Amino acid sequence: MAERKSGRIVNIASDAARVGSSGEAVYAACKGGLVSFPKTIAREHARHGITVNVVCPGPTDTALFAEYKEGAGNPEKLLEAFQRSIPLGRIGQPDDLPGAIIFFASDDARYITGQVLSVSGGLTMAG
Repeated sequence: MAERKSGRIVNIASDAARVGSSGEAVYAACKGGLVSFPKTIAREHARHGITVNVVCPGPTDTALFAEYKEGAGNPEKLLEAFQRSIPLGRIGQPDDLPGAIIFFASDDARYITGQVLSVSGGLTMAG
């Protein structure tokens, strides 16, 4: 990419890295690396025409989320609480993520680098 003076890198982290998540300290810390490392790479390689951005999903209906629910004691109550706290009123689906990823990888995002985008249904709104 540096030799070509062009490239797009999109990392997938988690909103747990941005805002924390009860019971997920190790997970949030690991995902935090996927937020901070790309920012450094974005600064170091901007002169090469390489953009580096991060997509942070919120709660998403995956196998990992199913495990998290089952460990909660009352999975249905936990799911209802999540749905109430998310402004769009539902848990994310894996199909909610590709648009953000494709955008960052596209020429439409050629002037965007070092950014973190939450895809969380509004759960983690920040200015």
